[in-house]
Amino acid sequence: MGLLLAGPFFLSAAAWILLPASIGSVVTFGLMAGTFCLCGILALVLGASRNVALTLPVVLLLGAAHFALFIAGAGGLSSPVALLAAALPAEAWLATRNRQTLGMGFAAMLGCLVLQAIFSNVLPVGGSPTAWHWLLPLAYAGLVLPRMKSAALQESGTVRAPSQPETDEDRIEVRLAPGGELADIASSARDLLGVDPDLLIGTGLFDRIHVADRVGFLCALADLREGAARRKVEVRLRLPASGEQPSTRYRPLVIEMINTGTEKFTGFIRDNAEIAELRDALAAAREANAGLEVAKSRFLAAVSHELRTPLNSIIGFSDMLLCEVHGSFSDPRQKEHLQIVREAGNHLLGVVNSILDVSKIEAGAYATTPEPFRFDEAATFCHGMVRLQAESKQIRIVSDVPVSTGEVNADRRAVQQMLINLLSNAIKFTPSGGEVRLSAKRIGSRLHFWVKDNGIGIAEDDLKRIGEPFAQVQNDYTRHFEGTGLGLALVKGLVALHEGTMSIDSELGKGTKVTITLPIQGPGGAQVQRETATLRLPTVSSGVYEYGALRKAS
Repeated sequence: MGLLLAGPFFLSAAAWILLPASIGSVVTFGLMAGTFCLCGILALVLGASRNVALTLPVVLLLGAAHFALFIAGAGGLSSPVALLAAALPAEAWLATRNRQTLGMGFAAMLGCLVLQAIFSNVLPVGGSPTAWHWLLPLAYAGLVLPRMKSAALQESGTVRAPSQPETDEDRIEVRLAPGGELADIASSARDLLGVDPDLLIGTGLFDRIHVADRVGFLCALADLREGAARRKVEVRLRLPASGEQPSTRYRPLVIEMINTGTEKFTGFIRDNAEIAELRDALAAAREANAGLEVAKSRFLAAVSHELRTPLNSIIGFSDMLLCEVHGSFSDPRQKEHLQIVREAGNHLLGVVNSILDVSKIEAGAYATTPEPFRFDEAATFCHGMVRLQAESKQIRIVSDVPVSTGEVNADRRAVQQMLINLLSNAIKFTPSGGEVRLSAKRIGSRLHFWVKDNGIGIAEDDLKRIGEPFAQVQNDYTRHFEGTGLGLALVKGLVALHEGTMSIDSELGKGTKVTITLPIQGPGGAQVQRETATLRLPTVSSGVYEYGALRKAS
């Protein structure tokens, strides 16, 4: 490209010096104008196609004709201008650096010498050599020698592309034409790829790339042609099989191509087998995980149908019998035993419902319906729900929720579930004679409420496990208390759906305080939420366990 843009100026200068006296100024000027036009057209063709093989023969033919005319005008082969004929093979080599084009350059030089003899006999040109004729070949030599030196350094490997993290032992250096043809490849390709490097020259490399990977390879080349510094693409290359493998195999490779500012791109081919194996392992793990999700869904469906349906029947008939619908009990112990059956059924039904609710939250299928309601009324309702449980353990339960807390826009059923779970947990882990207190207040645009007890407390090391499904603290204090570990997990999920926060402040042997904040205006502008809650990783700071706002991704 540089030769086509700068060459017309050099040729025009030579023509103006050598030809006007022989063919006239008008003809010389027309020749100069035609040279500029033809070189401009060739430059446009080369820029559009990036195919040097298409434009190089025309350039050599044009150069041979010009140089033949210059030599004839300068006096023939006796003039130093005749040395310009050597520029034809030199430029052919610098453009492509392969033997085929070098041969074309020598053929053009021979044609130039033949043409100058014809011009000397046919056209009215002629002249005697002078010392000034040395100016043209010397000027060209001064321009071409640095270019040839740089090309020789690149061929020998002294000039390299920008530094790469890999060593020479695990990569192959190649040179690619802008169209993707392989111009040159290191001889070490035989060791890494197991194929003769000559088979990859030209379109051999592209033909061996897997069809599905060719688009990415061509897109990377297009980016480099448009000025990108470097591009990396993963491909699978068809190579001969080895050992017991099939007759052909595709090997995963990485090709990193660098735009060095020359006519060709420098590339490095590296083995990518380890990354491909890791990717396949990851895909297999994802597939296995998907299978587990399907199994989990089937299990939950079975739990929902096979457990809840008979439990509802057990609880319903127990209530009927306790109400003595079909007659009184002959023995008081029968009623006592039936009450135990109903309580056990209710407990098991609560566990099943908690499992299903937690699973729905994790799957993003738990629907909330925000509506305005008075928080103090919900607190009073929940206080009544757990009052009997507290009285059975002689625990004092205090509701300190002022009327000034006003309304909150949230899912009433979910908020009441939070309160009941927190109060039940506090009562469960508070010894007889203790106290559980529910408090609340408005701070800015958020409602803060908390449940505080003076029970057994939680060690700081165990705080990070609290809130995980089925997670229970095991120590000398908790071994006497039953539970599934789903209460706080469900609370945490419900808080997440409301875009709230939850924190636990506890000290072993002194009690626990669980604080929840909810936006008063409701989650997401009080829209019905059917989104997946993604839990932020918890952190522990100064004995306070912060769950933080759990972000939702639709």
